[in-house]
Amino acid sequence: MRMSVSPAMEILGFFVVFALVLAGFAGVESKIGRADRRVARVEKKLDLILDHLGIDHVDPRMERVDALLRDGRKVEAIKTYRELTGAGLKEAKEAVERMG
Repeated sequence: MRMSVSPAMEILGFFVVFALVLAGFAGVESKIGRADRRVARVEKKLDLILDHLGIDHVDPRMERVDALLRDGRKVEAIKTYRELTGAGLKEAKEAVERMG
């Protein structure tokens, strides 16, 4: 025996599934955001350790950022840093200021 499902029930079912999928994506995005923040904190700590030890480590990708800073183009340097590293605005601004 086959049960008939009304169109209203089908629509409700669709919205329930859609809401569950959205909630799943939101949870994954939240975890990725937390992981990104943790990585940024670790990178900052490593930079502080290198500075404390007097080790000058220059990432080869940062040559363009250095050149922009030398030319007095700080905003472009921050933008380029963000593009190269995926860093947020605040983190990029702090990193570029440490470089200059």
